[in-house]
Amino acid sequence: MSLFSARFRIQTFIAASSVLTGGIVFANPEFDSSIRPLIENYCLACHGGEKVKGNVDFSEIMEADDFNAHFEIWETVADMLDFGDMPPEDEELRPSSDEVQQILNWYQNRFVQTVEARAGDFRPRRLSATEYRNTLRSVLGFDLETTIMGAEQTVIERSLVLKLLPDDPPGESGYMNDTRNTPLTSHLWEQHAYIADRAIGELFSSKRRNALSKLIGEELPEEFQADKLTNGQASLLLRSLSKLANRRPIPESSLHFAFVSLQGLSGEALLNATKREIKAILVSPSFLYRGLLVEGEPGEQQRVDAFELAERLSYFLWEDMPDARLMEAAESGEVLNRDGLASQIDRMLASPKALNLSESFAHQWLGLADIDSAADDATTRGSLRSQPLDFLHYLFTEDRPVMELIDSDVAFTSYLTAKFYPEDRKQLSKYVKPKGIERQLVPNERIKIEKDQERGGILTMPGILAMNRGPILRGTWMLRRILGERLGEPPADVPPIQATATNDELSFRDRFDQHRADSTCARCHDRIDPLGFALQEYDDDGAYKLAANYKPPRKTSDHDEPIDEIDTSGTMPTGESFANFQELKDILSTSKREDIIRNVVEQVLAYAICRKLEVYDQSTVDAITKKIDQSDGSWEDLFLDVALSLPFQETRVPEISI
Repeated sequence: MSLFSARFRIQTFIAASSVLTGGIVFANPEFDSSIRPLIENYCLACHGGEKVKGNVDFSEIMEADDFNAHFEIWETVADMLDFGDMPPEDEELRPSSDEVQQILNWYQNRFVQTVEARAGDFRPRRLSATEYRNTLRSVLGFDLETTIMGAEQTVIERSLVLKLLPDDPPGESGYMNDTRNTPLTSHLWEQHAYIADRAIGELFSSKRRNALSKLIGEELPEEFQADKLTNGQASLLLRSLSKLANRRPIPESSLHFAFVSLQGLSGEALLNATKREIKAILVSPSFLYRGLLVEGEPGEQQRVDAFELAERLSYFLWEDMPDARLMEAAESGEVLNRDGLASQIDRMLASPKALNLSESFAHQWLGLADIDSAADDATTRGSLRSQPLDFLHYLFTEDRPVMELIDSDVAFTSYLTAKFYPEDRKQLSKYVKPKGIERQLVPNERIKIEKDQERGGILTMPGILAMNRGPILRGTWMLRRILGERLGEPPADVPPIQATATNDELSFRDRFDQHRADSTCARCHDRIDPLGFALQEYDDDGAYKLAANYKPPRKTSDHDEPIDEIDTSGTMPTGESFANFQELKDILSTSKREDIIRNVVEQVLAYAICRKLEVYDQSTVDAITKKIDQSDGSWEDLFLDVALSLPFQETRVPEISI
């Protein structure tokens, strides 16, 4: 394969990929005759046409063609009606209970009871920047790095790939590996071509002799020079790189023209020809995109082949290509059976590469990048950031129950964050500061929470609290990230909460009660405020105010109430009441347990299949949620269930004509 042919395949592929779309349209006459009149009568005044509140515009989603595309909005509508949140109580025109039930029955029939599970349509998806960096490193055996100098405490991106490639925006799923709508542009093509040149140049340098030896499959002498490459070695190198880059064995016939181009060459001419063929491999669509070589019949739903399944699994758990053992499991077919798949997942979670689950998936899911705004100095930021990542890595890889996300007796800390664990910090090894270093970022140690019972689980980690300062941010974060509830943006015409009270006797919480008197505000604040105010025992830095040795920060915010004014009690919209955060945690672990598990399942599945979940995925979500809930399943159980699920195991290859 020449570089020209690779470019031609890229152009042809991009042209073809633009038509690889699919969808199902369900006609529903019941909607037009029974539901549409109710929506128009009670909802369009605030959610349609010129006036659109909460980013919900019924005038755009009431056509049958749009039902599936907007099923999440309809789900939110059903929830709001079920809870009585919509229309607002002060609206004169409100549907009767029978009319509400009529809409809920239609929703159940349309989106829950009659929609059959099916696989998603195949669409090309290029490797994200991080996936590409990891894959290129796995193919070549080394990472491309820059030579930037920096202070010890300065976080520097040393990967040449990540410095050159633009950040991937989150896709419709909310995750950056969902690149379906951000294809290979001419700019990205140029960057990939440049990176390939740099990688090839380094591969044939003296410092990468071991990596080159491994790819060729024979030990090269220390004095080896690249222009001494033999024709046989070049052929072995191309075979090896082709299999690795394509993530599956490649027929010898597909390399025929590459081998022909090497015949009769030696010395510098052979080296240059070999480099051209390697570059063609490294910029080929089958390397830069996932799934292009999947085998299957167009127009049919079918199980993916073993190599595609192995590729899906490795990018899910590792954000990287399959390693040699996973490729062997694909070649033998072992990965296609449950026991073989479970064995591979168990092995892969024990690998250091599984760090990507916390550093990529969990980091995006929980919005942990915001921790960087929680502290001024680099060491404190790094320590606050590492705590939830270490904790989640522990949950993911040590077969811990999913619900330990909310309540756990394990924490990870160092001397930098030990102050947040005043009683249990004694479990830490003694830290000795090196001479000449003011502050040093050190790895966290695992401790057991025995006395500091105000900690435990993700919700009370100092970094999580510090990046969400105040009850509104904390309650909103918990609703969206943990409970999976959809909150629209606050209306533009809502007046702000007064920073200072006109009556000095009013507390910050009292002023919120006044703010919630507006029914427009109350709809969201009834859900946000109880969760957020339950965490008022923690200050803006994440410290526990009721600790015996608590020292208030020098600067306090208006929402940071004095200890004697703290009111952490609340009532959930569903009626459960609590006096403090510990009682709220009990509610989250019991009556809200299924909601939390469902959100976790949805997040993991969306990340694993690299796309937004659709209405036909809901039966899969329901089944996995029920199983994890009833068995108190672990994260590893969840990863296996996702890997065994229909959306992960099957695909639909559309028939296209060009």
